[in-house]
Amino acid sequence: MFALLLLGGCTRLPPMRLDTERTKPANAAIARDAGSATIDVLTFNIEGLGWPARKGRQAQLQQIGATLAALNARGQAPDVVLVQEMFSPAAVRAIDAGGYRYRAWGPSRTQRRRLRSKTRMPGPFRWKKGEVGVHLVGSGLAVLSRYPIVAARSEPFGSRHCAGLDCLSNKGVQHVRIRVPGVPEPVEIFNAHLNSRSAARVPAERSAAAHAMQVGDVAAFIGSVAPAGPVILGGDFNMRGDAGRLARFDAALGQLTLVQRYCVVARNGCDVRVSWDGDEPWMDTEDLQLFASGGAVRITPTRVEAMFDGAEGSPHLSDHDGFRVTYRLDWGAVR
Repeated sequence: MFALLLLGGCTRLPPMRLDTERTKPANAAIARDAGSATIDVLTFNIEGLGWPARKGRQAQLQQIGATLAALNARGQAPDVVLVQEMFSPAAVRAIDAGGYRYRAWGPSRTQRRRLRSKTRMPGPFRWKKGEVGVHLVGSGLAVLSRYPIVAARSEPFGSRHCAGLDCLSNKGVQHVRIRVPGVPEPVEIFNAHLNSRSAARVPAERSAAAHAMQVGDVAAFIGSVAPAGPVILGGDFNMRGDAGRLARFDAALGQLTLVQRYCVVARNGCDVRVSWDGDEPWMDTEDLQLFASGGAVRITPTRVEAMFDGAEGSPHLSDHDGFRVTYRLDWGAVR
């Protein structure tokens, strides 16, 4: 544990890069005419844990950053990347090297909750399993963007809305507001990483209770932002194969549509470039994206694909694959 404390203390985040000069909406006249654009979003848990949780990750993390930078140089990179598990100094350096002009970080190690909650995990706390009331590392969340990030905000779950070893990091949810050129509303993007199950090293019912509280926190945070434009929520939700967790998630965030649920319907016309087994592919992964239209801009997924999945030209560099979604944004007279 002392080694982890030292690790948390030596990981420093470089300054965020936002564009606060572009906070004004696009010309209102644009919204009166029909128009469309696309935005391409990757969510990726980079497995950026440091020693002693992981060993020998530096080379692979460096390759993640180099791959993103090379794709950016060719104009083939995702427009936006949602990052989870950016914990170690090597992980921060990799993300910093990805070639994106704009970036924002999620909750830091010492950031405190602002949103009030009447719930908390019951005692006795498993201090030998990490429930010590102190965070040793930050949230590990980051958003990278080729488009201007005009606002950024984040909210940690806190030391009493977590279970087991997950409590050692200040997990939470992150929001960025992005201006896509020509689009009359900003795109509201949220990034989250929720409590694990067996990796938390506590009984399943305890990690499930923490997960349920965090789902409520995500819903409350989105509500506090009060997004007006189209919404994208992505991240590592730790719900693979768990119908109970998914049911609670649906109950709290039913206003958002899972990309896989939309794209599995043939008539919706998604270009599906990933291998999906069965008719519920959202149950086969921790890494998800969800969406909802804004007041003036409709959003729909048009293509889904994997990155860093071990396919030719896409090396497998983490214990997660990247999940990449291209969305179409439509506005104006034709809806």
